[in-house]
Amino acid sequence: MTASISRLTRRRFILGCQGLWPGRRATGLPGARAALRRAEVVQVDPLNVVARSHDLVLHARVNDYRPQHLEKLLYQRREFFDYGGLVLIVPMAELPYWRVHMRRRRDDPRWAGFALEYRGVVSAVRRHVRDCGPTAVRDLDGVRTTSSFRSGKETTRSLYYLWLTGELMTYGRAGFDRVYGLRDEIAPPAYRHAATPAQAEAYFAGKALALHGLVTLRDWTGSLSGFAHRRIAREEATRVLTDLVDAGIAAEVDVDGVRHYLAADRLPLLEQIDGGSVPRQWRPTGPDTTGEVVFLAPLDIVSARGRAATLFGFEYLWEVYKPAAKRRWGYYTMPVLYGDDLVGRIDPRLDRDTQTLVLNGLWLEDDQLARDGTFVGALTAGLRRLAGQVGARRVDVSAVGPPRLRKEVAAGMPDE
Repeated sequence: MTASISRLTRRRFILGCQGLWPGRRATGLPGARAALRRAEVVQVDPLNVVARSHDLVLHARVNDYRPQHLEKLLYQRREFFDYGGLVLIVPMAELPYWRVHMRRRRDDPRWAGFALEYRGVVSAVRRHVRDCGPTAVRDLDGVRTTSSFRSGKETTRSLYYLWLTGELMTYGRAGFDRVYGLRDEIAPPAYRHAATPAQAEAYFAGKALALHGLVTLRDWTGSLSGFAHRRIAREEATRVLTDLVDAGIAAEVDVDGVRHYLAADRLPLLEQIDGGSVPRQWRPTGPDTTGEVVFLAPLDIVSARGRAATLFGFEYLWEVYKPAAKRRWGYYTMPVLYGDDLVGRIDPRLDRDTQTLVLNGLWLEDDQLARDGTFVGALTAGLRRLAGQVGARRVDVSAVGPPRLRKEVAAGMPDE
């Protein structure tokens, strides 16, 4: 008989697996490394309104996080790499499995057709990287080819094609522009080989379980299909998950009558949470941040793409791509995590000229929270920490209401 758990247990378990509950339990560069591994994937996004989404993901999980920590792990120590259509940060040790995904990308009709039509451009770009070393898009203006292509943009697409299909990797960044290098000059020797398709899909099956913490058949299938880069039918997914359960690799629980799956080795953690305790390994080891709110990045795995509604019963829309007149909250809306629940939204912006973190708005789900002194203190502490993370010397909360809340939060903000 499959055990049943509450929605609260599910929520706490998923937040805990992601390092978001009961508070930050990682610090500095080692903490960033641990948080990246715990998260399974972190999506990269270039938009920098208050900070970039991937840095905000790590800030939410790591005390004293700095973007330089991620740069060092990615581009100096080569412990992680970024890859994919969505651009995900994943451990370098996974490269052999991702090479199966990369090979399947090469065989996609779209990219196979591109490689055939522009084979002269692709060959010239490949030769340029091999002969000249790390290459950015702007370095290709003078590349000569035997093709009759009319636009230098095909050299840009060729670089991207070679990266997407695995011949190139990200060597580093110039500003935020990717600099490409040869895979075998970037990846450590231990990770340059390719796994077999069966090995890759077995690995990704476990990764999809770990990514979500607790996951339905549908969501697990979607993640596995994305990692493996092939369509996986419901019947196949059901068979694979059943085999994982029978092998003791996965386990089953019910939430409101809906079957969920998790990695079997995490069952003891789930049982502790269901019993009302916090697993020892989840307790903060550095500064205690359990009394602070956390602002979740727009692309955080626990709240993005409809997961906020499923996990918290919370409506969250990232409105950055909506016309201003159609926005309900704001341009760069971020959910506010308080303990184990989402309780509101902020729309922040960093004014870099004045080094001011500006709150364009704060929207609470329950207006009573504005009169709760404990919450006001948690909000103030969270804003101070965010300001420090993004290098702001001041915090402008003049758009925050009601007046009493604005006054109390402003009193706790740095003014220089």
